[in-house]
Amino acid sequence: MRRRLPPLNSLRAFEVVSRHESFRAAAEELHVTAAAVSQQVKTLEDHLGRKLLRRRSGGYSLTPDALAGLKHLRDGFEHLSSAVATMSSGRQRVLTVSAVPSFAAEWLVPRLHRFRDQYPELDILLHASEELVDLEHSRVDLGIRYGSGSYPGLTSERLFVDEIFPVYSPRMLKGRGSLKKPGDLRGHPLIHTDWTPERGQWPGWAEWVRAAGVTGVDVAKGLRFSDGALVVQAAVRGQGIALGSKALVLEHLAAGRLVRPFKLSLTTDFAYYVVCERRRVDEPDLLAFRRWLMAEAR
Repeated sequence: MRRRLPPLNSLRAFEVVSRHESFRAAAEELHVTAAAVSQQVKTLEDHLGRKLLRRRSGGYSLTPDALAGLKHLRDGFEHLSSAVATMSSGRQRVLTVSAVPSFAAEWLVPRLHRFRDQYPELDILLHASEELVDLEHSRVDLGIRYGSGSYPGLTSERLFVDEIFPVYSPRMLKGRGSLKKPGDLRGHPLIHTDWTPERGQWPGWAEWVRAAGVTGVDVAKGLRFSDGALVVQAAVRGQGIALGSKALVLEHLAAGRLVRPFKLSLTTDFAYYVVCERRRVDEPDLLAFRRWLMAEAR
């Protein structure tokens, strides 16, 4: 249940006084009298049952109770100002989303038109980066991260756990025998993801053929890429058989550009998570995009 708020004018008066530490200077900014500002601050103190200002030589200082809530109060007025500017300008709203390039290219971009259909008034600025963007000190509103799910200070929701399995282009096997069983991998070129995470395990071809109970497959040779999207693109172009990440190959499988010959898949220690600052979790634009992402992930 939302707590009853004090009058907005009293909050505004206190915020201005806190910056100037002077009723007279606050009154000049608000275009009212110093007595009116003093009365508004007293109204707020009466509502809270706390003293917010202490008189000192040359002005006023803030009490510990006042300092405890001041940042949130200023953030609140910033959000109000932004909301009023948006409503009055009629300009298109923009949500900035950060994601790893491979996921952005292979999973998110092919689906964004569906978000646009549902929310035509909200544009997406996609920031593709391998770096973990500091959401608090950047212009990025929301992030999609690949990891274990531990993101201190942020709210995180899991989109889906990742898994890998062999995929290849139909054109690669033209005039050659098809892959009917895992042992048929022998003699075919393999494509590898060359990535060693700081934590957790990323399984490769050695782990997959071991799980399949296959011997005689040379898992040491083949093209190697540090980026999952490059692995997928090499497979699409018929350059070998890749262990594809589910999130990155779904569109290609649906379009027939890639084929999945075997059911066996290996689950990784990683998943995709959508993250945002806790204080912004209920903002309408962020909430709309997160709900859309979760629906797409399902």
